[in-house]
Amino acid sequence: MSVTVRIPTILRTYTDGRSEVPAQGATLSEVIADLEKNHAGIAARVLDDTGRLRRFVNIYVNDDDVRFEQGLETATPDGAGISIIPAVAGG
Repeated sequence: MSVTVRIPTILRTYTDGRSEVPAQGATLSEVIADLEKNHAGIAARVLDDTGRLRRFVNIYVNDDDVRFEQGLETATPDGAGISIIPAVAGG
């Protein structure tokens, strides 16, 4: 499945400054693997050492938070928009 991934400013160094990049995959896990293949280093910013989503990174497939869906096994239908959103702390 072909999807569009919105890249936050902090990760654009991996995508040559692009705010959106295409990716392939039927699940979020496959999309992240495809991102890593084409933009080396990005997966380490999204996944922890055990291969799970980092605690302070939120990912949405269309408008659905994958933490409330199937996590990395969330389906990514053809044409879906995926947003990677790092948490912002403040006080």
